[in-house]
Amino acid sequence: MNRRGFIKNAGLTAMTGKTAAAGLALAAPPSSGREKFPRIRIGICADLHQDIMHDAPRRLEAFITDMNKQKPDLILQMGDFCTPVDKNQVILDIWNRFPGPRYHVIGNHDTDGGHTREKVVEFWNIPGKYYSFDQQGYHFVILDGNEKRPGDTSKGYGRYITDPQLKWLETDLDKTDLPTFVFCHQGWDNDISGILNATKCRLLLERANTRAGHRKVQAVFSGHHHQDYHNTYNGIHYIQINSMSYYWVGEQRPVIRYGEAVDKEHPAIKFTAPYKEPLWAIMDVSEDGALHITGQRSEFVGPSPEEMGGKDIYDMGYTASPFISDRKIQLSTKPFEYSNS
Repeated sequence: MNRRGFIKNAGLTAMTGKTAAAGLALAAPPSSGREKFPRIRIGICADLHQDIMHDAPRRLEAFITDMNKQKPDLILQMGDFCTPVDKNQVILDIWNRFPGPRYHVIGNHDTDGGHTREKVVEFWNIPGKYYSFDQQGYHFVILDGNEKRPGDTSKGYGRYITDPQLKWLETDLDKTDLPTFVFCHQGWDNDISGILNATKCRLLLERANTRAGHRKVQAVFSGHHHQDYHNTYNGIHYIQINSMSYYWVGEQRPVIRYGEAVDKEHPAIKFTAPYKEPLWAIMDVSEDGALHITGQRSEFVGPSPEEMGGKDIYDMGYTASPFISDRKIQLSTKPFEYSNS
């Protein structure tokens, strides 16, 4: 879509590469027989778009207020958060009000205005464009989907994962036996506006599972597409987390929804179908491997994309939805059996 962390907390030491939460025993992968997973609760949000939405601070405030009540083990944002400029410090200040571990994924719009991903890393205070860490008996991998295919000199956004990052990912996965979650801004199962070499990326995860002899990589989470869906490829779940703020309907369908004054200060809003209230999700994994996603629900401000005749803009045929669906997804470490039929 065209318009479309490791934070150094006080008292925590930031590390590049893989880190482990102090004082936590790292659980071994579930053994044969009855599978057992460590319990964990994660707060997750995506695509706040501080640099488009006039009320982005209010939306993030609502998320952080809820997280401080829900008390997840960690929170994570999936990119398109804010550009690295001084006026956006207000967003980081709100984010940092959560007292626990806080993690970031870099999105394509976080570099708008000519900023580099290196500048985003510095502004957000994260260890790198991609990194990994261990927490609560799980391995987490944060990837950078904003690279460009070798030889691509275009001015557009990159949505590729180059061989050096893939090699790092392969090595990183081989070093852990923990159940693993992968996070990348762009979808790995979206063949229209997701990662351009998504098939190669998915194959790398599947081969890591084959070498491990069990399903180590459990799920891949993405934002970017501002939609709400879940797909499964060869035993790995691919889960799209809807935007906190809006669905992009495009410059051919402008609608002024908040009045002329807001439109003047935030001219891109008229190209969106905003959600009245912000969206986010809580993810709980229980000991039996059930991943429960509990999402927020809202409604569109003004006409929906479908009411505007915008069916042609939907990625992969999914309709625009002002909610994140509640889901129950069963995790498993049993080897995936490929079918020849």
